Amino acid sequence: MDSSRPFLTAEWRFVLMLNYAVDPGVLLPLLPAGTELDLWQGQALASVVGFIFDKTRLRGVPVPFHTRFEEINLRFYVRREVDGEVRRGVTFVKEIVPRVWIARIARWFYGENYVSLPTRNIVELRDGQLCPDGLVEYSWRYRGRLNRLGGLAQGDAQPLTPGSEAGFIFEHYWGYTRLGSNHLGEYRVEHPAWRYWAVAQPYLLCNVKELYGPAFEPFLNRRPRSAFLAEGSPVAVYGGNKNVIR
Repeated sequence: MDSSRPFLTAEWRFVLMLNYAVDPGVLLPLLPAGTELDLWQGQALASVVGFIFDKTRLRGVPVPFHTRFEEINLRFYVRREVDGEVRRGVTFVKEIVPRVWIARIARWFYGENYVSLPTRNIVELRDGQLCPDGLVEYSWRYRGRLNRLGGLAQGDAQPLTPGSEAGFIFEHYWGYTRLGSNHLGEYRVEHPAWRYWAVAQPYLLCNVKELYGPAFEPFLNRRPRSAFLAEGSPVAVYGGNKNVIR
């Protein structure tokens, strides 16, 4: 696949991230070949993320009825060194979208663990802007049960501070996929630095064991160590490369 031009362009809006410290032993079996865990102050973190995909185009072409939708995912943070360059990225455990064809395309081109489930969102706006203490919530239905991810945006949006936890969470611009014991999928994501809000009263209400596996249950059933909401921006996702790691 040509990695010099975007495969997908879109706007990612109202990116809600609940962040949890996780035992590295849970994540190590999921590491793509050639990567290592990217730690925050010595801790391995995983994030449950919800956001709105908008104005979605594949190779510049909008797909009818597939331009605006929610995504909810569980991801953790990795790094890879290539010719002296440290590439900081994410690996996804599972990604939820509402459209079957979106899930199929993502599985085909990137090898990601996408599933299709009914989703919806609540974003409290006033005159097109997020309300003070506005609620942002993403929900999805799994095995007949409604699951919810949400929180209240606090104060005004602020720029990322270098070296902060929010900066660590948001500033990962590569995606890495496990394609076998010695094969790695790698793709690049491009967007400007985001402004963000702190989040009060964050909540994740779902059956972690059924959705993500029993290994994640002790960690995601706790209160998150942090929660942030980014306003988002236009993004470009470039075609994936498959690498053999020796």
